[in-house]
Amino acid sequence: MRRLLLLGLLFCLPFTVQAKERIITLSPALTDIVYAVGAGDQIVATTAHTHYPKEAEKLPKVGDYFGVSLEKIVALSPTLVLLQRNNIGLVEKLRRLGIEAVPVRLGSLEEIMQAITEIGKRTGHDAEARKLRREIETSLQKVQGIVSGKKILIVFGTYAKLDKAIYAAGNNLYFADIIRASGNRNAVTSHFDKQSVLTYESLLVADPDIIYILTHQDDASPKTREKLLRPWRKLPVRAAKYGTIYCNTDPAATIPSQRIVTFIEDFRKILEDARTRFATLQRP
Repeated sequence: MRRLLLLGLLFCLPFTVQAKERIITLSPALTDIVYAVGAGDQIVATTAHTHYPKEAEKLPKVGDYFGVSLEKIVALSPTLVLLQRNNIGLVEKLRRLGIEAVPVRLGSLEEIMQAITEIGKRTGHDAEARKLRREIETSLQKVQGIVSGKKILIVFGTYAKLDKAIYAAGNNLYFADIIRASGNRNAVTSHFDKQSVLTYESLLVADPDIIYILTHQDDASPKTREKLLRPWRKLPVRAAKYGTIYCNTDPAATIPSQRIVTFIEDFRKILEDARTRFATLQRP
């Protein structure tokens, strides 16, 4: 965890404490973090795909997944615009308009922790940010040693068949950090992409011990979950043999904010279930 203590490396501009900000957040994760540190009252606008917390839905919207309106941003006179690195092209446009724009990295666990620290500092909520970091660190401690040395595959999306591209968590993403913190390893071995693309054949080669499917579903009923799991249970891999294939339909599972605590708690539960299943198969 010593790497998590390295400060000041992940933001393109240094943060300085302001008495009161007028913040526009251009990603749901950044909205999450600003509210979580206790500075939600400093947000003046978000984007159309921000749905958490409920208060954020009532705020003005300056854009969506396809783009943002510079005119709307300027009209709101923000002192700070927070955006993720995938919006990096927008930074210079905003700065030319005299608006401070800070791109924030939220790919790794370390980067999420750093973002919480720096946003707390910038908004005058250091103590709240430290509390959130401690909660994440405590949740990570709880997943250690449940099972160890297992290959865990985390995949994104819904698949009726597994004969096309399958998107999985690569080793430069916070999901892989959580797997490593638990004492296990990512079934994806590539170190090039945050999100790796697998084929049916590469799934078989990976031969994961545990498969964890993250998919957004309005219907989280047992019937729907069974339908999601069905094609994976047909795979000739260890996870299918052990019965250690799981799914998570909560949209928060793929939001890189302080809500990873919720994901880690669910991850702990599947590890505990998997431990029981592994032990049962090993009995004479």
